[in-house]
Amino acid sequence: MVNAYLVVRIKGQADCPYWATTTMTLLKLDKKYRATILPAKDNTLGMLNKVKHYVTWIPLETSLAIELIDKKARKDGYKKITLADLKELGFDSTEALGSALAEGKATLSKLKPLKPWFALAPPRYGFKRSTKKLYGQKGILGLNKDLGTLVRNMM
Repeated sequence: MVNAYLVVRIKGQADCPYWATTTMTLLKLDKKYRATILPAKDNTLGMLNKVKHYVTWIPLETSLAIELIDKKARKDGYKKITLADLKELGFDSTEALGSALAEGKATLSKLKPLKPWFALAPPRYGFKRSTKKLYGQKGILGLNKDLGTLVRNMM
């Protein structure tokens, strides 16, 4: 069973209908190449399917969550998080926070000094598949099994 999803916004804000913009704002995906970790709930998958032509997602693995926190987690002022910040949140290390996020026990939006998203760069070596099609149609949008390697290229 899936406990959490890693969601990445692939398409930008131009020509995006208001209902998709509203849904992605609720998902904390305001800009292109933003990523977030969402706990798996009943409404989460419905929201993802609604904006599947703009985002891509994968069930989150603990190792990928730890890498994201180490490299891309930021607090107010866009500063990197420190061990003191993690202690203040109630976690001993980035591994503990990563496993709590991957298991769905913690959410990024409730961990207050942390930003609820990760800012990623465009992928090194480019996209290997189309950014305009769903994963089943030789694209990368929607539920994407290859997203882990893509996100590692974006960090």
